[in-house]
Amino acid sequence: PKDAFKYKIGMYKKYIKRLLDFSIVLMAMLIIWPVLLCITIWLHFANKGAGVFFTQDRPGKNEKIFKALKFKTMTDERDANGNLLPDAQRLTPVGKFVRSTSIDELPQLINILKGDMAFIGPRPLLVQYLPLYSEEQHRRHDVTPGMSGWAQVNGRNNISWTKKFEL
Repeated sequence: PKDAFKYKIGMYKKYIKRLLDFSIVLMAMLIIWPVLLCITIWLHFANKGAGVFFTQDRPGKNEKIFKALKFKTMTDERDANGNLLPDAQRLTPVGKFVRSTSIDELPQLINILKGDMAFIGPRPLLVQYLPLYSEEQHRRHDVTPGMSGWAQVNGRNNISWTKKFEL
């Protein structure tokens, strides 16, 4: 019975969870595409032509690096020397709203369709943090990262790094 249970859990993790995530995202995209289109157009003008999407390398399952997709909330404005201005100066009012409502995360639905992410799982952190993880913390990469996870539900950015890993 113990092996049968492990087999069922493995089947769920490997096939059913992925199928559920894919199906739910596909239905959600069919419903929210007008909102996504409006946000895309709004950001295009607010970002002064700097683009609408932002990608960033993130470690996924088994530490495989993938491109996490987000709405771009800042311009590419630079100083006289060609250096990007500070984030606070490049963040547009539209971008501030998009970030505060977490709308900037919605393009990650495409990452779910691709299989790089799931709805629920540990949030993928930056690649530069990989060498800093303890052996236990590396276990977060045993599963597919998610758009949301237990740490987000229990405090998001208001909890410590250690507490995030515990959750």
